Amino acid sequence: MSVDVYMTGMLTGLNLIVAIGAQNAFVLRQGLRREHVLAVCLTCAVSDAILILLGVTSFGLIAAWLPWLSPGMRISGAAFLVWYGIKSMRAALRSGDTLSIEGATAPNLPATLLACLAITWLNPHVYLDTVVLLGTISTRFAEERTSFAAGAVSGSFLFFFSLGYGAGWLRPIFVKPTSWRVLEAAIAVVMWTIAAKLMSFD
Repeated sequence: MSVDVYMTGMLTGLNLIVAIGAQNAFVLRQGLRREHVLAVCLTCAVSDAILILLGVTSFGLIAAWLPWLSPGMRISGAAFLVWYGIKSMRAALRSGDTLSIEGATAPNLPATLLACLAITWLNPHVYLDTVVLLGTISTRFAEERTSFAAGAVSGSFLFFFSLGYGAGWLRPIFVKPTSWRVLEAAIAVVMWTIAAKLMSFD
């Protein structure tokens, strides 16, 4: 296993997954409320692992059959990331939102997992990040795709469990709109950086 490619996979996966969307907000909220944290983190991480492996193992084969697909996906993926970055930057400049951590009676475990699975598997952004973008990037590493996939999967587990179990420390922070503005601005920079790297491939 190539350590360099493994770390590239991990950092790439972390950069893509860090964007606050429906899935990450759900995990963060569960962590802040301390409700079913282990089950939620595990569900998200395993789901991501399945999709990452699908992208790394299958996207390259499909791209070999359809040579135009890989550059097409890189261009469309970069365009999406640029748009997402603009969306995040606009939110950073105008948003007054905070994360609501108070609520009624906590739902039971089956209901929580059902909601988690729906947010994960019915979210098109998840497929773009894991299957399309990571799958496309993995084609650049030929025989080292296993290392890249292992790194991306490790990054997913690291992120979700850190987010879920570290959320308690963030409780005083995310009740302030300013915190979300800073986070959204950081997300915009990350998205634009990934888009630039994606377009830099030959």
